[in-house]
Amino acid sequence: MKKLFTVLVILALLVGMSACGSAEASEPAELTISAAASMTDVMAEVAELYEEEASNTTLTITYGSSGSLMAQIQEGAPADVFISAAQKQMNTLQEEDLIIDDSRIDLLENKVVLIVPSSSESTITNFEDLATGAVEKVAFGDPSSVPAGQYAQAVLTNLGIFDEVDAKAVYGTDVRQVLSWVESGDVDAGIVYATDAMTTDLVTVITEAEEGLHDPIIYPATIIADTQNQEAAEAFLEFLTTPGVSSLFEKYGFTPL
Repeated sequence: MKKLFTVLVILALLVGMSACGSAEASEPAELTISAAASMTDVMAEVAELYEEEASNTTLTITYGSSGSLMAQIQEGAPADVFISAAQKQMNTLQEEDLIIDDSRIDLLENKVVLIVPSSSESTITNFEDLATGAVEKVAFGDPSSVPAGQYAQAVLTNLGIFDEVDAKAVYGTDVRQVLSWVESGDVDAGIVYATDAMTTDLVTVITEAEEGLHDPIIYPATIIADTQNQEAAEAFLEFLTTPGVSSLFEKYGFTPL
């Protein structure tokens, strides 16, 4: 009986040592996330939640227009995960073999809205009014690099008013700059994502772009090909699709896919 007890104790110790050894083998990871500027608020909460659950992982998040983030990745800037506000930039990186193809997922969907300053007495009721004398300055992202600007251009083009509106347009380097201009009243109106408009009481949403005026606004996410932390990056992408995080995205106006 005494021998049996001794054997059981030794086995328990071995199991404990094995478990400890396994924990020690899990090395700390530092992930760099490149995320579209429209995700600034929600990703702050996501990062806080993730670092509580994965205490061995530290997140550094860089925000900007998807076009500028894409260019940084092309130039070799450090990045493990990229979340774009459009498929175009992700497609470019995939064509250049700069992402891990199998890791790419469609994460979220967004909407485009027309906004004015909350203090404004504007008579604008729809996108078509942007082409009239009711508006002197309208802001949206630079279509050459900002997905929100590309969607805005598509809406205005499909309505047949792009040239008239473009003549009075002020281009932002990202959607958050456009939002700030509308908040401050520096422009009469702006075109941003619905999620951006939800972050402030200083703007009023006039209308949402109808379906068919632009391509669906899908946010793809992926792992960058030259990551040195693929396992940690995979875990983070998987975390982004969990029910708790999906609820956070919904809280900020995104539609999880």
